[in-house]
Amino acid sequence: MAEFELIQRYFAQLTPPREDVPLGIGDDCALLRLPDGYELATTTDTLVAGVHFFDDVAPETLGHKALAVNLSDLASMGAEAAWVTLALTLDRTDAAWLQAFSRGFATLAAEFNVQLVGGDTTQGPLAIGVTAFGFLPAGQALKRSTAEVGDLVCVTGSLGDAALALRALQGDLRAKPFLRDLRHRLESPQPRLAAGQSLRGLAHAAIDLSDGLISDLGHILKQSRVGVTLQLADLPLSPQLQSYLQSDDDFVLPLAGGDDYELCVTVPPAKLRQAQQRVADLTVIGQIDAEPGMRLQRQDGSLLEQQLTGYEHFA
Repeated sequence: MAEFELIQRYFAQLTPPREDVPLGIGDDCALLRLPDGYELATTTDTLVAGVHFFDDVAPETLGHKALAVNLSDLASMGAEAAWVTLALTLDRTDAAWLQAFSRGFATLAAEFNVQLVGGDTTQGPLAIGVTAFGFLPAGQALKRSTAEVGDLVCVTGSLGDAALALRALQGDLRAKPFLRDLRHRLESPQPRLAAGQSLRGLAHAAIDLSDGLISDLGHILKQSRVGVTLQLADLPLSPQLQSYLQSDDDFVLPLAGGDDYELCVTVPPAKLRQAQQRVADLTVIGQIDAEPGMRLQRQDGSLLEQQLTGYEHFA
Protein backbone atom coordinates (compact mmCIF):
# COMPACT_ATOMS: atom_id res chain seq x y z
CA MET A 1 0.00 0.00 0.00
CA ALA A 2 1.51 3.34 -1.06
CA GLU A 3 1.63 6.36 1.26
CA PHE A 4 -1.17 8.40 -0.32
CA GLU A 5 -3.40 5.35 -0.68
CA LEU A 6 -2.89 4.67 3.02
CA ILE A 7 -3.84 8.26 3.93
CA GLN A 8 -6.91 8.23 1.70
CA ARG A 9 -8.13 4.86 2.92
CA TYR A 10 -7.63 5.24 6.67
CA PHE A 11 -7.30 8.92 7.58
CA ALA A 12 -8.68 11.36 4.98
CA GLN A 13 -12.29 10.94 6.17
CA LEU A 14 -11.49 9.61 9.65
CA THR A 15 -13.23 12.37 11.64
CA PRO A 16 -16.34 14.45 10.90
CA PRO A 17 -15.70 17.93 9.44
CA ARG A 18 -15.92 21.06 11.57
CA GLU A 19 -17.24 24.41 10.35
CA ASP A 20 -14.05 26.15 11.50
CA VAL A 21 -11.87 24.12 9.07
CA PRO A 22 -11.93 25.84 5.65
CA LEU A 23 -9.34 23.37 4.37
CA GLY A 24 -8.30 20.06 5.91
CA ILE A 25 -6.41 17.00 4.67
CA GLY A 26 -5.20 17.08 1.07
CA ASP A 27 -3.10 20.25 0.72
CA ASP A 28 0.30 21.45 1.93
CA CYS A 29 -1.30 23.08 4.99
CA ALA A 30 -4.65 22.99 6.73
CA LEU A 31 -6.56 26.23 7.20
CA LEU A 32 -8.20 26.75 10.58
CA ARG A 33 -10.52 29.53 11.75
CA LEU A 34 -10.12 30.78 15.35
CA PRO A 35 -13.18 32.42 16.99
CA ASP A 36 -12.93 36.14 17.74
CA GLY A 37 -11.66 36.87 21.25
CA TYR A 38 -10.06 33.44 21.69
CA GLU A 39 -6.45 32.28 21.97
CA LEU A 40 -4.95 29.20 20.32
CA ALA A 41 -3.57 26.41 22.52
CA THR A 42 -1.34 23.80 20.91
CA THR A 43 0.64 20.81 22.14
CA THR A 44 2.65 17.90 20.72
CA ASP A 45 3.41 14.44 22.08
CA THR A 46 5.26 11.51 20.54
CA LEU A 47 4.74 7.86 21.48
CA VAL A 48 7.57 5.46 20.62
CA ALA A 49 7.34 1.66 20.60
CA GLY A 50 9.26 0.13 23.48
CA VAL A 51 9.38 3.45 25.35
CA HIS A 52 5.76 4.57 25.73
CA PHE A 53 3.97 1.31 24.91
CA PHE A 54 4.64 -2.41 24.59
CA ASP A 55 5.15 -3.78 21.09
CA ASP A 56 2.10 -6.04 21.42
CA VAL A 57 -0.35 -3.38 22.62
CA ALA A 58 -3.76 -3.54 20.93
CA PRO A 59 -3.69 -1.02 18.06
CA GLU A 60 -7.18 0.29 18.89
CA THR A 61 -6.13 1.26 22.42
CA LEU A 62 -2.90 2.73 21.01
CA GLY A 63 -4.91 4.94 18.66
CA HIS A 64 -6.96 6.11 21.64
CA LYS A 65 -3.94 6.85 23.83
CA ALA A 66 -2.00 8.68 21.11
CA LEU A 67 -4.81 11.22 20.94
CA ALA A 68 -5.72 11.15 24.65
CA VAL A 69 -2.31 12.23 25.94
CA ASN A 70 -2.46 15.34 23.75
CA LEU A 71 -6.03 16.19 24.69
CA SER A 72 -4.94 15.90 28.33
CA ASP A 73 -2.49 18.77 27.78
CA LEU A 74 -5.30 20.90 26.36
CA ALA A 75 -7.41 19.98 29.38
CA SER A 76 -4.74 21.26 31.76
CA MET A 77 -4.89 24.68 30.09
CA GLY A 78 -8.69 24.82 30.25
CA ALA A 79 -8.94 24.70 26.45
CA GLU A 80 -11.62 23.26 24.20
CA ALA A 81 -10.14 20.70 21.79
CA ALA A 82 -10.74 21.32 18.10
CA TRP A 83 -8.14 20.03 15.63
CA VAL A 84 -5.28 17.50 15.47
CA THR A 85 -2.54 16.39 13.11
CA LEU A 86 -1.04 12.89 13.05
CA ALA A 87 2.51 11.91 12.08
CA LEU A 88 2.65 8.13 11.81
CA THR A 89 5.89 6.19 11.31
CA LEU A 90 5.32 2.54 10.38
CA ASP A 91 7.79 -0.26 9.76
CA ARG A 92 5.29 -1.76 7.28
CA THR A 93 1.69 -1.34 6.18
CA ASP A 94 -0.73 -3.71 7.87
CA ALA A 95 -4.37 -3.22 6.92
CA ALA A 96 -5.81 -4.85 10.04
CA TRP A 97 -3.51 -2.83 12.34
CA LEU A 98 -4.30 0.44 10.56
CA GLN A 99 -8.04 -0.22 10.68
CA ALA A 100 -7.97 -0.86 14.42
CA PHE A 101 -5.61 2.04 15.18
CA SER A 102 -7.70 4.51 13.19
CA ARG A 103 -10.88 3.24 14.87
CA GLY A 104 -9.50 3.91 18.36
CA PHE A 105 -8.28 7.35 17.29
CA ALA A 106 -11.56 8.24 15.60
CA THR A 107 -13.78 7.10 18.48
CA LEU A 108 -12.06 9.43 20.96
CA ALA A 109 -11.93 12.26 18.41
CA ALA A 110 -15.68 11.98 17.88
CA GLU A 111 -16.29 12.11 21.64
CA PHE A 112 -14.70 15.57 21.80
CA ASN A 113 -15.63 16.84 18.32
CA VAL A 114 -12.01 16.90 17.15
CA GLN A 115 -11.15 16.92 13.43
CA LEU A 116 -8.00 15.38 11.98
CA VAL A 117 -6.73 18.09 9.61
CA GLY A 118 -3.34 16.81 8.41
CA GLY A 119 -0.11 15.06 9.23
CA ASP A 120 2.44 12.74 7.65
CA THR A 121 3.20 9.07 7.13
CA THR A 122 6.67 7.62 6.73
CA GLN A 123 8.50 4.30 7.02
CA GLY A 124 10.64 3.42 10.00
CA PRO A 125 10.39 2.07 13.59
CA LEU A 126 6.86 2.49 14.95
CA ALA A 127 6.29 5.97 16.38
CA ILE A 128 3.22 8.19 16.63
CA GLY A 129 3.34 11.97 16.83
CA VAL A 130 0.18 13.98 17.43
CA THR A 131 -0.20 17.74 17.55
CA ALA A 132 -3.44 18.98 19.08
CA PHE A 133 -4.98 22.41 18.80
CA GLY A 134 -7.68 23.99 20.91
CA PHE A 135 -8.89 27.41 21.94
CA LEU A 136 -10.10 29.28 24.99
CA PRO A 137 -11.17 32.85 25.86
CA ALA A 138 -8.23 35.23 25.77
CA GLY A 139 -6.50 35.59 29.14
CA GLN A 140 -8.19 32.61 30.79
CA ALA A 141 -5.56 29.88 30.28
CA LEU A 142 -4.59 27.81 33.31
CA LYS A 143 -0.79 27.98 33.44
CA ARG A 144 2.00 26.49 35.54
CA SER A 145 3.40 29.84 36.61
CA THR A 146 0.39 31.32 38.41
CA ALA A 147 0.04 29.36 41.68
CA GLU A 148 -0.23 31.59 44.76
CA VAL A 149 0.74 31.10 48.40
CA GLY A 150 -2.31 29.83 50.28
CA ASP A 151 -3.77 27.97 47.29
CA LEU A 152 -5.07 24.47 47.94
CA VAL A 153 -3.50 21.76 45.79
CA CYS A 154 -6.15 19.49 44.28
CA VAL A 155 -6.20 16.53 41.92
CA THR A 156 -8.96 14.91 39.90
CA GLY A 157 -9.69 11.19 40.02
CA SER A 158 -7.33 8.72 41.67
CA LEU A 159 -3.55 8.35 41.46
CA GLY A 160 -1.26 5.39 40.79
CA ASP A 161 -3.64 3.02 38.99
CA ALA A 162 -1.86 3.18 35.63
CA ALA A 163 1.48 2.58 37.31
CA LEU A 164 0.06 -0.47 39.08
CA ALA A 165 -1.19 -1.85 35.75
CA LEU A 166 2.27 -1.27 34.28
CA ARG A 167 3.84 -3.24 37.12
CA ALA A 168 1.49 -6.11 36.39
CA LEU A 169 2.43 -6.09 32.70
CA GLN A 170 6.11 -6.05 33.67
CA GLY A 171 5.66 -9.28 35.63
CA ASP A 172 4.93 -8.18 39.21
CA LEU A 173 2.98 -11.18 40.53
CA ARG A 174 1.38 -9.18 43.36
CA ALA A 175 0.06 -6.66 40.84
CA LYS A 176 -1.36 -9.18 38.34
CA PRO A 177 -4.74 -9.66 40.11
CA PHE A 178 -5.47 -5.96 39.55
CA LEU A 179 -4.58 -5.85 35.85
CA ARG A 180 -8.07 -6.61 34.52
CA ASP A 181 -9.62 -3.72 36.48
CA LEU A 182 -6.85 -1.16 35.88
CA ARG A 183 -5.36 -1.87 32.45
CA HIS A 184 -7.62 0.74 30.86
CA ARG A 185 -6.08 3.39 33.13
CA LEU A 186 -2.72 2.75 31.48
CA GLU A 187 -3.71 2.11 27.88
CA SER A 188 -6.92 4.14 27.47
CA PRO A 189 -6.70 7.24 29.70
CA GLN A 190 -9.61 9.66 29.65
CA PRO A 191 -8.56 13.30 29.06
CA ARG A 192 -10.22 15.61 31.61
CA LEU A 193 -11.29 18.31 29.14
CA ALA A 194 -14.60 19.09 30.82
CA ALA A 195 -12.90 19.45 34.20
CA GLY A 196 -10.25 21.80 32.82
CA GLN A 197 -12.83 24.04 31.17
CA SER A 198 -14.98 24.03 34.33
CA LEU A 199 -12.05 25.24 36.43
CA ARG A 200 -11.30 28.31 34.30
CA GLY A 201 -11.77 31.37 36.46
CA LEU A 202 -11.49 29.33 39.66
CA ALA A 203 -8.09 27.62 39.61
CA HIS A 204 -4.90 29.67 39.57
CA ALA A 205 -2.54 27.07 38.06
CA ALA A 206 -2.82 23.62 36.51
CA ILE A 207 -0.89 20.77 34.94
CA ASP A 208 -1.78 17.29 33.73
CA LEU A 209 -0.22 14.33 35.51
CA SER A 210 1.74 12.35 32.94
CA ASP A 211 5.12 11.81 34.62
CA GLY A 212 3.96 11.47 38.22
CA LEU A 213 2.61 13.91 40.82
CA ILE A 214 6.04 14.69 42.31
CA SER A 215 7.53 15.59 38.93
CA ASP A 216 4.56 17.43 37.45
CA LEU A 217 3.63 19.43 40.54
CA GLY A 218 7.33 20.29 40.76
CA HIS A 219 6.97 22.18 37.47
CA ILE A 220 4.26 24.36 39.02
CA LEU A 221 6.41 25.03 42.08
CA LYS A 222 9.43 25.99 40.00
CA GLN A 223 7.61 28.24 37.57
CA SER A 224 5.44 29.86 40.25
CA ARG A 225 8.37 30.18 42.69
CA VAL A 226 6.51 28.64 45.60
CA GLY A 227 6.61 25.51 47.75
CA VAL A 228 4.05 22.97 48.93
CA THR A 229 3.13 20.69 51.81
CA LEU A 230 1.26 17.58 50.70
CA GLN A 231 -0.85 15.45 53.05
CA LEU A 232 -0.09 11.84 52.16
CA ALA A 233 -3.20 10.54 53.92
CA ASP A 234 -5.36 12.64 51.57
CA LEU A 235 -4.04 11.19 48.30
CA PRO A 236 -7.03 9.71 46.40
CA LEU A 237 -6.31 6.00 45.93
CA SER A 238 -8.47 3.34 44.33
CA PRO A 239 -9.44 0.26 46.39
CA GLN A 240 -7.15 -1.82 44.14
CA LEU A 241 -4.13 0.34 44.85
CA GLN A 242 -4.85 0.44 48.57
CA SER A 243 -4.94 -3.37 48.55
CA TYR A 244 -1.58 -3.52 46.76
CA LEU A 245 0.35 -1.12 48.99
CA GLN A 246 2.34 -2.97 51.63
CA SER A 247 3.13 -0.22 54.14
CA ASP A 248 2.08 3.24 55.24
CA ASP A 249 5.20 4.62 53.51
CA ASP A 250 4.65 2.90 50.16
CA PHE A 251 3.86 5.98 48.07
CA VAL A 252 5.99 5.37 44.98
CA LEU A 253 3.06 4.59 42.66
CA PRO A 254 0.69 7.47 43.52
CA LEU A 255 3.50 10.03 43.83
CA ALA A 256 5.90 9.01 41.07
CA GLY A 257 4.21 6.32 38.97
CA GLY A 258 3.04 8.46 36.06
CA ASP A 259 0.50 7.92 33.27
CA ASP A 260 -2.43 9.10 35.44
CA TYR A 261 -3.51 11.84 33.02
CA GLU A 262 -5.53 13.47 35.78
CA LEU A 263 -5.34 17.20 36.48
CA CYS A 264 -3.44 18.83 39.34
CA VAL A 265 -4.68 22.35 40.06
CA THR A 266 -4.18 25.03 42.69
CA VAL A 267 -7.37 26.68 43.92
CA PRO A 268 -7.80 29.58 46.37
CA PRO A 269 -9.68 28.37 49.48
CA ALA A 270 -12.56 30.78 48.85
CA LYS A 271 -13.28 29.08 45.52
CA LEU A 272 -12.87 25.45 46.58
CA ARG A 273 -16.57 24.78 47.16
CA GLN A 274 -17.50 26.11 43.75
CA ALA A 275 -14.66 24.14 42.12
CA GLN A 276 -15.84 20.89 43.76
CA GLN A 277 -19.41 21.58 42.68
CA ARG A 278 -18.18 21.79 39.10
CA VAL A 279 -15.75 18.85 39.33
CA ALA A 280 -17.16 16.20 41.65
CA ASP A 281 -13.97 14.12 42.02
CA LEU A 282 -11.67 17.04 42.91
CA THR A 283 -9.67 16.16 46.05
CA VAL A 284 -7.58 18.51 48.21
CA ILE A 285 -4.15 16.99 48.91
CA GLY A 286 -2.09 19.93 50.20
CA GLN A 287 -1.44 23.64 50.24
CA ILE A 288 0.94 26.03 48.50
CA ASP A 289 3.30 27.90 50.81
CA ALA A 290 6.17 30.35 50.49
CA GLU A 291 8.97 28.01 51.60
CA PRO A 292 10.63 26.47 48.52
CA GLY A 293 10.50 22.72 48.06
CA MET A 294 8.00 19.93 48.55
CA ARG A 295 7.15 18.49 51.96
CA LEU A 296 5.39 15.11 52.14
CA GLN A 297 3.60 14.95 55.49
CA ARG A 298 2.32 11.79 57.11
CA GLN A 299 -0.89 11.72 59.11
CA ASP A 300 1.07 12.02 62.40
CA GLY A 301 2.77 15.21 61.17
CA SER A 302 6.16 13.67 60.42
CA LEU A 303 7.72 14.04 56.98
CA LEU A 304 8.43 11.29 54.49
CA GLU A 305 12.14 11.51 53.70
CA GLN A 306 12.17 9.07 50.77
CA GLN A 307 13.54 10.65 47.59
CA LEU A 308 11.02 10.16 44.81
CA THR A 309 11.23 11.30 41.20
CA GLY A 310 8.86 10.94 38.25
CA TYR A 311 9.64 9.71 34.76
CA GLU A 312 12.16 11.72 32.74
CA HIS A 313 13.62 10.96 29.32
CA PHE A 314 17.45 10.79 29.16
CA ALA A 315 17.69 10.62 32.97
